[in-house]
Amino acid sequence: MLKRALISVFNKEGVLDLAKFLVSREVEILSTGGTYKHLKENNIPVTEVSDVTGFEEILDGRVKTLHPFIHGGILAIRDNKEHMATIEKKGIKPIDMVVVNLYPFFDKVKENLEFQEKVEFIDIGGPTMIRAAAKNFQDVIVLTDVNDYANVMKQIEENGDVDFNTKKKLAGKVFNLMSAYDGAISNFLLAEEEYPEYLSVSYKKSMNLRYGENPHQSAAYYTSTAEKGSMKDFVQLNGKELSYNNIKDMDIAWKVVNEFEEIACCAVKHNTPCGAAIADNVYDAYMKTFECDDTSIFGGIVAVNRTLDKKTAEELVKIFLEIVIAPEFDEDALEVLKTKKNLRIIKSDMKPQSKVEFAKVDGGILVQSSDDKLVDEVKVVTEKAPTDTEMKDLMFGMKVCKYVKSNAIVVVKDGAAKGIGGGQVNRIWPACDALKRAGDGVVLASDAFFPFGDIVEEAAKYGIKAIIQPGGSLKDDLSIEGCNKNGIAMVFTGVRHFKH
Repeated sequence: MLKRALISVFNKEGVLDLAKFLVSREVEILSTGGTYKHLKENNIPVTEVSDVTGFEEILDGRVKTLHPFIHGGILAIRDNKEHMATIEKKGIKPIDMVVVNLYPFFDKVKENLEFQEKVEFIDIGGPTMIRAAAKNFQDVIVLTDVNDYANVMKQIEENGDVDFNTKKKLAGKVFNLMSAYDGAISNFLLAEEEYPEYLSVSYKKSMNLRYGENPHQSAAYYTSTAEKGSMKDFVQLNGKELSYNNIKDMDIAWKVVNEFEEIACCAVKHNTPCGAAIADNVYDAYMKTFECDDTSIFGGIVAVNRTLDKKTAEELVKIFLEIVIAPEFDEDALEVLKTKKNLRIIKSDMKPQSKVEFAKVDGGILVQSSDDKLVDEVKVVTEKAPTDTEMKDLMFGMKVCKYVKSNAIVVVKDGAAKGIGGGQVNRIWPACDALKRAGDGVVLASDAFFPFGDIVEEAAKYGIKAIIQPGGSLKDDLSIEGCNKNGIAMVFTGVRHFKH
């Protein structure tokens, strides 16, 4: 039977209703600090924890509930005669409910605070109490989530107690919360360790998704509790709920346009760019992107890195798109886009933040640093050097290459991708495909070196004037000789950009 409850919460939402309900059931309430004051001010009978322990709060509140009179009351197993005899002998009364939510470390770690200020938001007493209550969940109801208050009150009202499965679930939520909370703290304190001994991740469910990559796969979206990110802090202004594939594609499109200081646009389909361009205005950037592949863009995602205007919006609504993402939208542009009621309009004004990337395999997780390096050294290796315009296009092509699945080839002309090929096991196939579709491309970018001279020979057939690639093959000379023979400039970067 519920007789005593300890309530100590940072987030006081719903706590007055819960406390009033408990008092109506003749439950004695123990509390601390701000919660005690809050309950007292609202005329709720409450006993201060220091009156139970006989020991006042010390060390600026760091020590107030860490006491045998509290933890003995929580951890004693009610069906264990020795336990109950021990706490009775020591004058300890059982505590049947623990209601605690933690200092907001998740929020404070992201704020512009001094290191020691953030440390002070690492909760000690709260986690200790809820872990103790969760371990003894068959006897102690533990509440850490405001959303669980109503169900617990309903069960107590109807049955006088909470059923075993609910208690077990509430206990499980404690350890689920603590794994994320401790993970965030661990990552904060080990921020300078590139790969610590244990991988600590701290993510909170943002939404359930209708399904995963395919309708028979379930899915959910989790966002970091301790880090900022463009795919976390966006705002959806219109359209259906986001899907698993939407979020993956949106991430790639946004990363591509944020590679550029210039006004840029990118279209993504099936998690790889199908068009990209830079221009003097958003409209021209979009039109050049569209022209790269006016078939694949259908049903795709379009991103721009500047405010989207009405003229561009009027072009966007001419075809079916899943998402349009930009840092800002003119009001009249929004009106046009919203005529497509299902079109997801996403506002994101944050550049990509991730420093590491994860890939799940069966039984493990691969972790690597993000691909944030474009070139090591730009080195002209042929008799002919690229012109300034060609060099600009070469660098544009390499920035897009980073996000095309290997073996990646991007053919470029005047700041626009003319043909994109990738995702093939045979490296010559994407080259042939990109060159054929480009038609009048001027330069070619590759994510990987050329082990033979065949791609150069293929490029020469289509009048390519300059090529950029990492270099590093044992047979680089074959490609260099092929370029010199065909009057093509070639640049090595020293950095490859595989994306599998």
